[in-house]
Amino acid sequence: MTCYSLGGITPVIDPSAYVHPSAILIGDVIVGPDCYVGPLASLRGDFGRIVLEQGANLQDTCVMHGFPDSDTVIERNGHVGHGAVLHGCRIGADALIGMNAVVMDGAVIGPRSIVSAAAFVKARFECPERSLVVGSPAAVKRELSDEEVRWKQAGTREYQALTRRCLEEMIECHPLNQPEQDRKRVSDSTFRPKA
Repeated sequence: MTCYSLGGITPVIDPSAYVHPSAILIGDVIVGPDCYVGPLASLRGDFGRIVLEQGANLQDTCVMHGFPDSDTVIERNGHVGHGAVLHGCRIGADALIGMNAVVMDGAVIGPRSIVSAAAFVKARFECPERSLVVGSPAAVKRELSDEEVRWKQAGTREYQALTRRCLEEMIECHPLNQPEQDRKRVSDSTFRPKA
């Protein structure tokens, strides 16, 4: 990864976290234990503080930023899908932000909630625990079921396992010219999208 100190403040990455080499971390960024930060993620702590608490994941091309003196936080076991933008907001423990969603300044997503893909969450929006948040502008549609919460938690565990796999197994390499015969799969996980 590329890290930049700014104003004498250097990013912090727990040794048990995995941050992809193409991610960029600037200034006041704190990546906690067991976190995953995907390729091309941008964590800009050049105005406000950026925090990923234990077990959180921030996937490919996500952006975290905030206004001066703000904290943009993904709480413990938070799960942020590909291409999402988080700006000066707080994502509650065990919540999921869908792919390409945008969560704006002062918004607070309640614990164990799900924000749908491509949702636009307006500034200062708040939702209670276990909310399903959809739309543009986003609104609470209903309360999540126990099954939906368990499904989200299983997905987050997959990313926590990926963190460990990346730390142990990922190496830079040159590509092959063609696939091997009987090419194996990268993962034997049984986790699948909900129908």
